[in-house]
Amino acid sequence: MDNAKNIIDLHDVQGNIMVNFAGYGCHKSRYFFLHISNAAHGRMFIKNITGLVSTAAFMAEKDEDGLIIPPLVTTNIAFTYNGLKELGIPTLTLQDFPDEFVVGIRNRASILGDDLTSAPEKWDAVYRKDIHLFISIDGANEALIEERYQQIKDIIDDSLKECKEEHLVPADQASGIKILDGCRDDESDNKAYQDASVVYEEVDGQKIPTAKEHFGYTDGISNPFFKGMTPEMGEVLGGGKRVGYGSPKSPASWEPIETGEFILGYKDEANEYPAAPIPKLFSKNGSYLVFNKFHENVGKYHAYLDAASQKYDIEKELLAAKYVGRWRNGAPLTTYPKKADAEDAWKVWSAAQWQVGKLFAAIMELKGKIATEQDPAKKDLLIQEKKKLLAEYFGAAANFKVINQTFTAFNYDDDIPGSKCPVGAHMRRANPRGALEFGNKNAFANPSALDNRRRIIRRGLPYGVPTLDSNDKEHGTIIMTIVSNIKRQFEFVIQQWLNYGNDFKLANDKDPITGNMGEEGGQMVIEGNPALPDDPAKFLLEIPRFVETRGGVYLFLPSITSLNMIGKGIVDPT
Repeated sequence: MDNAKNIIDLHDVQGNIMVNFAGYGCHKSRYFFLHISNAAHGRMFIKNITGLVSTAAFMAEKDEDGLIIPPLVTTNIAFTYNGLKELGIPTLTLQDFPDEFVVGIRNRASILGDDLTSAPEKWDAVYRKDIHLFISIDGANEALIEERYQQIKDIIDDSLKECKEEHLVPADQASGIKILDGCRDDESDNKAYQDASVVYEEVDGQKIPTAKEHFGYTDGISNPFFKGMTPEMGEVLGGGKRVGYGSPKSPASWEPIETGEFILGYKDEANEYPAAPIPKLFSKNGSYLVFNKFHENVGKYHAYLDAASQKYDIEKELLAAKYVGRWRNGAPLTTYPKKADAEDAWKVWSAAQWQVGKLFAAIMELKGKIATEQDPAKKDLLIQEKKKLLAEYFGAAANFKVINQTFTAFNYDDDIPGSKCPVGAHMRRANPRGALEFGNKNAFANPSALDNRRRIIRRGLPYGVPTLDSNDKEHGTIIMTIVSNIKRQFEFVIQQWLNYGNDFKLANDKDPITGNMGEEGGQMVIEGNPALPDDPAKFLLEIPRFVETRGGVYLFLPSITSLNMIGKGIVDPT
C-alpha cells in the first residue's frame, strides 16, 4: 500500500471520514443539532470546540509496542448551508456549494422517494427545524458520552462569556446557540439528542457487542477503501475498485479508489478535482455528510419473511439472505450459497475476530500493571508476558485479516444471472462490484467503471430496542453517508439503484429491504438455477415498506484547518 502513504494529512481530516469508531470500541453514540442566532457567539464556540474534534491521526501514531490505541470518546462537527451562512461565511464561498446542499434534504424528498410514511411532515420535529450545526459523540460507554455532552454545553456557555469579555456582543446578550429539541424516542417526542448503540447479544451471561442491526443482519462488513487509507482502516480486497477479471481473492484484482471520491481537494475517478468552495484551504480535506434516521418496521419484516418463506417454499434464513445478498451472519451469498457453509465460515470469522479482541484487552491490562508495578523482578516478568502476548496478537490480527477477506473479496462474475445472489438483492444494488457489465467483459474501461463513481462511506449505529413484532416503537438505524458529491453518489444510489431497477434490468422493481414501496407493496424476482429443475424463479409480491425515513440533514464536514478558519472568521475567497 505504498501508493497510499502520506497522501492525506490525518491530523487535518475529521476522523469519522477515515474510521468507523464503533469498530474501535466506541459502542455508544449521541447525535444533536444546534441553531445559531448570533454569529460572534457561534464563531467563538467553533474556535473553542475545535480542539475536541477527533481526527484519524491515532491510526498512524502507534505506541511503543506498535499498537493503535483508539480514543475512548470522540467528537465530530458538521454544518448545514444555513449554518455556514449564519456564521458569516462570505457569499463568494457560499455560492460555490452545490444546489442540493444549499436547498437541503427536505427539498430533495421527491428525488429520494421520501413519500407516504417517509414524507418530511412525518419526520421527527427536530429535522423540520432550521438546523445549523450537527455534533456527534462516539464513546466506549454512556458515562463518557454524557461527560463529553456536558463539556460541549459548558463550551457553549463559556464561549458566550468570552464574547462578552472581548466586547464582541453586548453585556446582556442572551445565548446565541441553542441545542434543538424534537428528537423522538419511546419516552418523548421532544428530546435534545438522539442516542444510538450497537446491538448486544448475551453469551454465557455476558453482553457482547455485535455489528448487527435490528433486522438481524451483520452490518458494516465492507466499506470503500481509498488512497490515503492505511491497511488498518479497511480492506482493499472488496473495498477498493476492480482493475481486471482475475480472482477477487487476488490483490492484483483490486486497487484503492481515488481519494477525491470521498474527500475534497484530491483527484477523483474521473481524474478531476471534485467541485469545491473557495478558498482551497476552506474546502480541502472536507467532505459531505448525509445524516439519516431510518425507522425499521421489524414486525412487518418478520411477518412477511414468515409468510413468504411458506408461500414460496423457501427456507426462512435463505429468503432473508436473498433479500440482502448476505446471510444474516454476514457471509456473502454468492460465495456461500449453502447455509451450512455460511455458518461454518462465520464460526471461523467470529472466532478469529474474538481472539484479536481478547488478546488486545489482555495486553492493555498488562500495560496497566507494568506501569504501576514497583518490584523490578515482577515488572520484568510482566514485560516478558507482554512480549509473548504481543507476538500472539499480531499473529491473530494477520490471521483475521486473511479470514475477513472471505467476507469482503468477492464479485458476481460467476453469478451473473443471480441464481446465488439475486440481481435485485440490496447489497448487489448498493455496490454492484462490476456486475453492471452483465458478463460482457471489457464493456467498460474496467469492470467497475460505473460503480466507482457511486461508492459511499457509511457510518452510524442502530437506535432503540425492538421486539420481533414491533413496528410502532422507536427503533431503526442512524446512517451517516460520506461522499464528495451528494447528487452523484448518495442521491443517485437512492433514486436509481435502490428505488428503481432499470440499471439491473429489473424495470421499476425496488430494493426489497430499503425501497420506498407504495401502498400496494413492492415485488422482487428471486432468480432460479436453470441447471436445477427443482429450483425455479420465484416472484415475491406485496412486499411492504420495511424502512421509513424519520429525518435527514445535508451537511458539510470541514477539515480542522477549515474549522479554525471559521472560528477565527478568516475565510477569505478573494
